[in-house]
Amino acid sequence: MHIEEFVDVLSETELFAGLDDDEIVNMVKCLEPRIHNYKKNQYIAIAGEEFKGIGIILEGEAAAYKENVAGTRVMMTLLAPGDVFGEIVAFSSQSNWPVTVEAQQQCKALFISRERIVGECRQMCPWHRKLIENMLMIVSERAIALSRKVEYLSIKSIRGKISTYLLEQYKKAGKAIFMLPMNRNEMADFLNVSRPSLSREMCKMRDEGIIDFHRASILVKDVRALIRMAE
Repeated sequence: MHIEEFVDVLSETELFAGLDDDEIVNMVKCLEPRIHNYKKNQYIAIAGEEFKGIGIILEGEAAAYKENVAGTRVMMTLLAPGDVFGEIVAFSSQSNWPVTVEAQQQCKALFISRERIVGECRQMCPWHRKLIENMLMIVSERAIALSRKVEYLSIKSIRGKISTYLLEQYKKAGKAIFMLPMNRNEMADFLNVSRPSLSREMCKMRDEGIIDFHRASILVKDVRALIRMAE
């Protein structure tokens, strides 16, 4: 494995924040990761199966989701190159994957065993402490994101969910026109609504002059209306 070819991706990864390229290369070699390739729609991890290490997407895109007893999927997040998954299990006694991760296109993922991260470094690498600090930061941020996800699930109306989501994207972009990070199917899964219901409600909001859209591009025309419907 030539880890040097993935340094650009890894340098953008939260797990290696604060490390330069040479430090990342040396750290990854010390961690002895495994790299796997996946085809579109192939499972990268399956909830309930044995945890095989913290994952990092190197190429492609994947989706992490939970499935209830009725078989209904609830999307947790989309994973792009540099994104980490499975981090919640690293400091836990749990030995199974908490979510299912599925490739949305051809993917390449790197896996680092739990023992390599939380265990004592055999080579006494000076960067290992920084790695642990980054892991704790990632886990904390994921806990906050999970809390936000629960808030979405507690919103009863479809319009309220859409308005809340669009407001968040509007604030992130800092302007009225922005690109959605998800397609309609992914957005419907994330908000836990049906695709037809999502499209129908967004069309109504467009007809009422609240938003306009073309494919993934959104124009917020009435911010106050969005705020009112998100409350």
